Amino acid sequence: MRFDLTDLQLFVHILDSGTLTAAAQLSHLTLASASERVRGMEQLLGTALLIRKARGVQPTAAGHTLGQHARQVLSQMQLLRGAMGEFGAGLAGQIRLRGNTSAVREHLPLAVSGFLRQHPQIALELQECPSSEVLAGLRQGLCDIGVAAWDAEDSSALAGLHCQPWRQDPLAAALPLGHALAGRSQLKLAELLHENWVGLPRDSALQQLLQKQALRINDRLLRIQVQLQHFEGLCQLVGQGVGIAVLPLAAVQRHGAATGVAAVPLSDAWAQRQLLLCTPAGSASLSLPARQLHAQLLQTA
Repeated sequence: MRFDLTDLQLFVHILDSGTLTAAAQLSHLTLASASERVRGMEQLLGTALLIRKARGVQPTAAGHTLGQHARQVLSQMQLLRGAMGEFGAGLAGQIRLRGNTSAVREHLPLAVSGFLRQHPQIALELQECPSSEVLAGLRQGLCDIGVAAWDAEDSSALAGLHCQPWRQDPLAAALPLGHALAGRSQLKLAELLHENWVGLPRDSALQQLLQKQALRINDRLLRIQVQLQHFEGLCQLVGQGVGIAVLPLAAVQRHGAATGVAAVPLSDAWAQRQLLLCTPAGSASLSLPARQLHAQLLQTA
């Protein structure tokens, strides 16, 4: 299959504009050239991509699928151009680092700051995603280094990766100081399911974990009244009695005094989290900047 970027951009313009004439203009092609390119794609694939109508065109099922993939390819090419442009502007290296919610929001910013000050010509792309996607990204070559929470229930998830213990990251309930359970030394998630909750956005790694565990316990999702991006804002809402939250213990302890929140560790086994520092198997696959950052992160464990 040999489509060039002009073919893909033309096809996206066709889907967006609904007419071949407009798409040809947007692609800086003649109408005859645009038509020939579409026919060539259809012949190559052996199927129709467009349904021609009196007032334009509509994609077939195959055309719809081609459009989805074409957008992804064009988006990746735009990212590639941007990355290469940074090298032309004096960038000496680029590192792609993925981490789960707690790693990205609580641990990694301070852990990488010293390295970035020492290497001002190295760019760091830091992405938050669930631990499963951190590990998948390492296998697929989408990131160089990953920080993921250890899941003892799925030890096979680490197969083919080099993983080392990095930091302890237990979870704790954030409760208003006057809450009936605020004086407890430990709590289980099951004791909190009836409460009103405040939490991170639905797509955050930590919020997905909590909803998964709530479903396991009583087949119901948590009743979340407010969602915010930041741990401090959530602690402020908890302190005002809006709801409770489960957050990394370190985050609740850091913000608790200023927001009127008590940190009560969770005793559930899944909440006793260990963050792992992971790389693809074999250090030779890492660039020199990535190896340097990996070594510095190990020193901050």
